[in-house]
Amino acid sequence: MLELVDLLSNTFSWRLGELEAELAAARTKVAELESKIETDPLLDILNRRGFERELKRAVANAQRYQSRHAVVFIDLDDFKAINDRYGHLAGDTALRAVTEAISRKLRASDVVARFGGDEFAILLANLSEPNARAKAAAFEEVIASLEIHHSGESFSIRASAGAAMLTDTDQPTDAISRADADMYSRKQGSHRRIAQG
Repeated sequence: MLELVDLLSNTFSWRLGELEAELAAARTKVAELESKIETDPLLDILNRRGFERELKRAVANAQRYQSRHAVVFIDLDDFKAINDRYGHLAGDTALRAVTEAISRKLRASDVVARFGGDEFAILLANLSEPNARAKAAAFEEVIASLEIHHSGESFSIRASAGAAMLTDTDQPTDAISRADADMYSRKQGSHRRIAQG
């Protein structure tokens, strides 16, 4: 009888160990899949879903600790013309170059995401509104300074960037909407300046 109890106990322990290993592997796989659904496959930065998750965290921090965050929204000007003239692979090259240029201007606490086709969103931590606006202008400048090379062709790209502070009463997309409106206002202003110049 004792032998049977020992056998059952050993079998149970062995099976429990197997199940624990399977569970650990499944958790790892789920984490990998969650990471993939929040990452832009072309640029290896967050996508809109991942960015909105980070925004929710920032709103919670603002509510709990009165921390200050800003959202910068960037739209590449006339990006369709690049795809039309040079091809979509050239557009992909431009998106990668823009991502690298933006990333060089970020701190470890900042988050960048591809929000849409030619739109980027950035979450900046611990800075004032004037500093957030200065950062938005700096992103415009660094993007304008790029010279993009693809298949023997060279071209440049311009961008418009708007900024908005995240408040402790915001829904996660409220600051994005304000930054998008600010970006659109800057885009309209830059187009008028170019037309007049």
